[in-house]
Amino acid sequence: MKGQKLVRMMGRAVALALAGAALGIAVPAAAQFSDGYKFLEAIKKRDGDAVTKALSEPGTTIVNTRDISSGESALHIVVQRRDLVWVNFLLQQHANPNVRDAKGVTPLELATSLRFLEGIEALADAGANVDETSSTGETPLILATHLKDGDMAKLLMEKGADPDKSDNSGRSARDYATLDGRTSGVLSAIEARDAKAGKGGTYGPAMR
Repeated sequence: MKGQKLVRMMGRAVALALAGAALGIAVPAAAQFSDGYKFLEAIKKRDGDAVTKALSEPGTTIVNTRDISSGESALHIVVQRRDLVWVNFLLQQHANPNVRDAKGVTPLELATSLRFLEGIEALADAGANVDETSSTGETPLILATHLKDGDMAKLLMEKGADPDKSDNSGRSARDYATLDGRTSGVLSAIEARDAKAGKGGTYGPAMR
C-alpha cells in the first residue's frame, strides 16, 4: 500500500513539473500574441492613445503584426474602412504597404476593390508594388479594368502600373479593356498613357 501511495505521489509530482514547464514555454508566446491582438483591437477602435503607446516601444515591429486567423494587418483594417488619415499615419510609422493577408491580398489590391482612390495613391507613394499580382495573376490595374473604372486605371498607370502585364490566363489590362471597348473608359486611359509616352495608340500585331 505504501509503495502504491508513493508511486501516485511521484506521478503527481511529474505531472506538475511537466505542466510548469509547459506554462514556462507558453507564457512568452501568449504575451506576444496578446500585444499584437491588443494593437489590432486598438486600430479597429481608432484608439489613438493605445496605438501611439504601442508604436513608441523601442525597436517594435508591431505596426506590421497580422491577425492570427485572417492574416490582416493594421493597414488592411484601415483600408477596409477607407480611412485615409489612419492609412497615412500607419505608413508614416513604416507599415509595410506590400503585406499580404491570409488570402494573399495586399492593401493596394483591397483599396482597388473598394475604389478607394486616395488610399491607392497613398499606398503607391509609400512604395506599394502597383503591379503586384493576386493568386490568379491579376494586377490592381486588371482589377480596375474589370470594374470598368477609367479614373482608377488612370491613377494606377500614373503610379507606374503596366497595362501589358498578363494574368494567369495570358490576358492583360489592355486586352480586357479592348474587349470592353469604350464602355469602361479604361481603354481611353491606356491610349492616353501611350500617347503621353510617345507610343502608338494601335493595338495588335504589327503589320508589315
